[in-house]
Formats: sequence, C-alpha cells, structure tokens
Amino acid sequence: MALNVSSRLTRSIFRVLASRSVIPVSRRMVTTSCGTHLRCLQHMRVIRYDGTSLRSFSSSSQPSIDVSYEQLKKLLLSESSVVIDVREPWELREYGNIPGSINVPLGQVNTALQLEPDEFKEKYGGDMPSQSQNIVFTCLAGVRSKTALETAASLGYTKVQHYPGGWQEWAERQLIKTKQ
Repeated sequence: MALNVSSRLTRSIFRVLASRSVIPVSRRMVTTSCGTHLRCLQHMRVIRYDGTSLRSFSSSSQPSIDVSYEQLKKLLLSESSVVIDVREPWELREYGNIPGSINVPLGQVNTALQLEPDEFKEKYGGDMPSQSQNIVFTCLAGVRSKTALETAASLGYTKVQHYPGGWQEWAERQLIKTKQ
C-alpha cells in the first residue's frame, strides 16, 4: 500500500513539474517485466534533468546563478562581490580583462579557494572571498566560469554566480559604450 501511495505521489510531482516546464519530459514510456514492485513504473514517463532547470524555482533568497552585464557593472561599482576571472593569464594579456576582477585560472580555483587569505592575496593580488561572500566567476564565454562555480559550491561557498556573457560580451558592450 505504501508503495502504491508513493508511486501516485511521485507521478503527481512529475506531472506538475512537467506542466510548468520545469523539467523536460520525453514521450518514451518505461516498460518493465520485473514483477509487482516495479509495476508502478510501467506508465511513468522518463524524465531527463540537466541539473540547471530547477535552480530558478528555488524558494531561497539566494540570487540567481547567472549575472547579466548590467548586474555585473553594479556589483563591481558597489564592491559587494568578488569577481574572479578563470581564464589563463595569457588570455588576459592578449584580450583584456574586466576591471576589478581577480585572475585565478580554472585549474587553480580548487586550491586557491582553500588557501589562507594572506596566501591568496599574495598569489592572486586580491582579497580572498569568505565562504558567505558573493563570488561572480567569469571567463571568455561562460563555460569555464560555470565549472568554477560548481567547484566553489562543492567547497562550501554559498553565494556563487557566474557571468555567462564572459569577456566576449563585456568587451562588445564596452566598445559600444565608448562609441556613443
């Protein structure tokens, strides 16, 4: 009986989430011949979850993972966040960097966020963020910054975000701004 109730509840939750476009649902049906305990799975749709869709529906007061260009500019002006650029140093020399950001290459993020604050400052030239401080990761186009965000979250950092536009969007917007 408990299995039957659990099965109905699970199906209901999946239907609600699918109807709200929170998670994508495929049309393929699950079939099984494993006996009565798995019978509840016979008519359930297969759900594929990519790990990102539910985040924006959180009831917590934590800000969204993604930061827009305008939001990043405000955060830099207010100095309320630490902006970490995870590109390689040669990329910053070649293309430029977001003023006020600290360069910590992606391969060093895990170790860097576990250093003592004075070691971090000496090696990277900026103040080390605390685990409760807002951190915004950026890179060239938003791919490596997402990886850095996941690394920081796994280390216990609670307010981590990334700028998906990266240096490409920043440079484009700044160029447009200077032409006006």
